[in-house]
Amino acid sequence: MTTIFTNIQQLVNVRTQTQVLRGAQLATLPCIENAYLVIEDDTIADYGNMDDFPYKQNDERITDASGQFVLPAWCDSHTHLVFAASREQEFIDKIKGLSYADIAAKGGGILNSARKLRDTSEDELFVQAWKRLEEVSRLGTGAIEIKSGYGLSVEGELKMLRVIKKLKERSDLTIKATFLGAHGYPVEYKENHEGYIRLIVDEMLPVIAREKLADYIDVFCETGFFSPEETETICRAGMAYGLKPRIHANQLHLSGGTQVGVKLGAVSVDHLETMDDDAITQLANSNTIGTLLPTAAFFLRMPFQPARTLIDAGCAIALATDFNPGSSPSGNMNLVVAMSCIQMKMLPEEAINAATINGACALETGDTLGSITIGKKANLLFTVPMPSLAYLPYAFGSNLVRKVFIRGKQVV
Repeated sequence: MTTIFTNIQQLVNVRTQTQVLRGAQLATLPCIENAYLVIEDDTIADYGNMDDFPYKQNDERITDASGQFVLPAWCDSHTHLVFAASREQEFIDKIKGLSYADIAAKGGGILNSARKLRDTSEDELFVQAWKRLEEVSRLGTGAIEIKSGYGLSVEGELKMLRVIKKLKERSDLTIKATFLGAHGYPVEYKENHEGYIRLIVDEMLPVIAREKLADYIDVFCETGFFSPEETETICRAGMAYGLKPRIHANQLHLSGGTQVGVKLGAVSVDHLETMDDDAITQLANSNTIGTLLPTAAFFLRMPFQPARTLIDAGCAIALATDFNPGSSPSGNMNLVVAMSCIQMKMLPEEAINAATINGACALETGDTLGSITIGKKANLLFTVPMPSLAYLPYAFGSNLVRKVFIRGKQVV
């Protein structure tokens, strides 16, 4: 089936080649004014300026998109979308002055989510996750990474990954699965870190590999959680089964996670609220993408990631939501883009590139997603009529998404 859109005010992120953007490249966002776009089935087939429109104006396949901006759908490369329950009581605790560490010490945080997940069936987890997936797709997300990490047991982690596998099979969104068994230590292993690491390596990973439940392996490399040495041990065990590393790095402290990620050739190191010169230099001189999660810093009232310093140093930067019940209970990539401009001083062009083409590269789907390119999948976001592209992050409190197409089909 052929669908033709005409009179598009601006067709955004039009590219003939795909590469990870870094440094000054992030500020270049190729666009076509007064454009047309042609979709064949699930694929972008053609585009151009209306002056060169090759079809008859009365073609019944035409939809008029006057005043609208058309972008590649968002690529959200870091989420924890599968979870059993919200944690708004901890939100209140934070308002009352308790820190992230205080809440964790009294059994909250990740351990709280693990308890709730243990008591929730796989079917119910799937139903909840499906609703969240539908919500983020209506907001313009067309590709997403989803982590385990709230199981903290063989049974719990496998249950989460099987839910993610089912989402992959049933959704039109592009979904990547990440095994994050090393998200924290369960109570019974609080004083036996080596024992829990053995559980991950000897009992979880073989089943995950056998059932093909994950694409990546992740570790929360952080003071009080997993050390750089433990992170490397766990990642190398996963790599032996073909899982590529992505690492929670440098969120609360200078954890060494960035350096470990670079050493291992990780696809991405994520969070990066706390960075020093060495971490920045190593990241800039690597092929690893630094994924920034501004809504998590916002929700935890932490300093935002040093995006300008990272970009100016030549790092490759992606943006993602960190959608999870404890520190970023939102999967809205439009808010992430706005917050990156408002709080991290990224230009609108930089933020859009980081949330589309670089997000796709962080998901290793840059060959099929993340830009308006002939042959790529027709994952598209149509805005309401706007005065300019900068209005998208500027009007952060408004829903400016008119419609979304995933693989050429409109999300209802």
